Order: sequence, then C-alpha cells, then structure tokens
Amino acid sequence: MNYAAQIKRLLNIAIGVEASDLHISVGHKPILRITRKLIKLEKEKIIVSQNSEDMAFALMDERQKEKFLREKEIDFAYDFDNIARFRVNVFFQRGTISIAFRLIPAEIKTIEELNLPSIVHKFSEANQGFVLITGASSQGKSTTLACLINEINNNREEHIITIEDPIEYIFKDNKSIIDQREVYHDTLSFSRALRSSLREDPDVIMVGELRDLETIATAITAAETGHLVFATLHTNSASQTIHRIVDVFPSFQQNQIRAQLTGSLLGIVSQRLIPQIKGGFIPACEIMFANPAVNNLIRENKIHEIPSVIETSREEGMISLNQSLHDLVINKKISQEIALKYSLDPKDLISRLKK
Repeated sequence: MNYAAQIKRLLNIAIGVEASDLHISVGHKPILRITRKLIKLEKEKIIVSQNSEDMAFALMDERQKEKFLREKEIDFAYDFDNIARFRVNVFFQRGTISIAFRLIPAEIKTIEELNLPSIVHKFSEANQGFVLITGASSQGKSTTLACLINEINNNREEHIITIEDPIEYIFKDNKSIIDQREVYHDTLSFSRALRSSLREDPDVIMVGELRDLETIATAITAAETGHLVFATLHTNSASQTIHRIVDVFPSFQQNQIRAQLTGSLLGIVSQRLIPQIKGGFIPACEIMFANPAVNNLIRENKIHEIPSVIETSREEGMISLNQSLHDLVINKKISQEIALKYSLDPKDLISRLKK
C-alpha cells in the first residue's frame, strides 16, 4: 500500500470539511475534529498497528525517525503539497503508534479577521518590550502571534527572528526580513537559539513557547536591552502569567525578576476560543497593559490585585475576561450559557449582564 498517498487522501478530506485535527490511532477508524467534536470517518478501514507505523514513517525523514524511536514522541511540521501545513505529533501508546495532525491555515489572518479587539494593534506598534500571548492549548495563541508578527512585517522595516518547535506559519518577507529557526532542526534548544539571536542583530524576536527558566530569563533580558519580544505561555489570566514567570525562579531571584518585569513587560493577551451562536469560534480576551499601577503591584508582589486594575483601566484599552464575554453576549455572538461556562467569575458576569 502507498501510505504517503493514504495520508494525503485523509488530509484532503480533513481540509475539505474544514477539520481542525486528524487522529490516526490503532483500533479506530481515522477521526476528525470539526468544531471541537470528534467524528469518525465511517467509510475508512480500522487502523491496525503496522498501518499506523508505516503511515508515521512515511511522514518522517531519517533524522526524525531516529529521534522518534529514541524519545518515543516527536513534533514536526508537514507541508502538504503547498496546499496546507500541518503540525504533526507522533507518539507511542500501549506499544503502538498514534498520529495527531493539526491544520495550520495557509493564510495569516489580520487582527480584524480574527475578531480580536482592535487595541491589540498597539502591541505590533511597539519598538521594545515583552509581550505575552497566553491561554490553554488549542486556543489560538500561535495564530495571534503570527498575526502580530505579520503586521510588523507588512508595516515596518525590521529584522525579525522566530524560534519555533515546530515552525507553523510560513512568513513571506515584505518590509521586514524574517529568519525562522526550528528547534532541533536549525538549533538545539529555545534557550540556545534565544541567546544566539541577541548576536544576530534582531529588532523583533518571537519565541514559540517559554519552556524553562533560562528561556524566560533570556527573553526578559532581550526585552530590557532594546528588543521587542513576543512569546506564548500556557496560563489562563494575566495575573496567573506573572505568577508563573516569577515562580519559575528560585526564591532568592524572585525580587530581581519582578523588578526586571516592571522594566520590560508591555502587556499580556490571555485568550480562549468561544463557540459562537452561528457556528465556529470567536476569541474572548483579557488584555492587560503594564501601566504604572500594574508595575507597582508586580514590584510589591501584590499580583493578585492586578484584575482590579484591569477592571478600572478600560480607558487605557485594558479588558477583563468578563467584560469581553459580556460584550460578546450583548452583541449576540455567544449565548449567555456559554459565556458563564467560560467565565472565571460567573457571579460577576451575571451581575454585568443584568445591568
């Protein structure tokens, strides 16, 4: 059997029905995720062990196969005949191989097309500082990051370096020069590439994920020393994000890190994708800018008070999650039931909706 052709056929089906994911798992028929629902491809045969192994190896080159067999899992990007790109994760489960494909849209959308608040433009207009895009897995962080990088690319003459694992969106140089580095392919680690980037004359640095203390410390230093740094983190709010960054460091360093953040942090976008009434998803965002009040709270280790500053700083462009959910309900984008499900403080949201 031509396993490469079989993969392409399944990926064509996924693209045709606008699936976000394709799953190959032994003992099951191929499964698509469409608007977060898992749907079996009933006309396909059940995947057997040899079938999934051959499909997985058809996707990988020799270097990737060696890494997969050594580490038992691997992430990489798969360019599908210039039609689309997929982020692929191959992993072992109960001794057999499974494959998860995530569709990466070919076109990088704008802030307006993504239905993000227009104030998000402000982050792409900055010349220096640290910007974090946060949220749980599959909440659109990489898409928002790509949108901001591409906005800079289209409007400013900058040298942009991205460090990703794997490279997802492919940028086309416009006004900027963009160098995209893939961890394990172009560099050995995020931290190593980030340290190296400071000697590569960048204006803007994008770090796909802040995974360890060294990467976080270097990203903050890069922002302090005159660069515009974008990164993602798996956290659910602005205050949780700052806690996570500070808590990575040993206690004797935490005061220093808080001080560095007050001098480098521009802001945080914490987002989640909410099911719309009409179908599809729309982002609800908490947006925090590091104004003097926020910086004082970080410096004094009163991070738990940051939500109150966000609530009282709407004229500066800050948005609380509940305010974002409220606006989406009022504008009939999402239902009240769904908004309450995604709120971190449902009682407060009910109170807002009654006004």
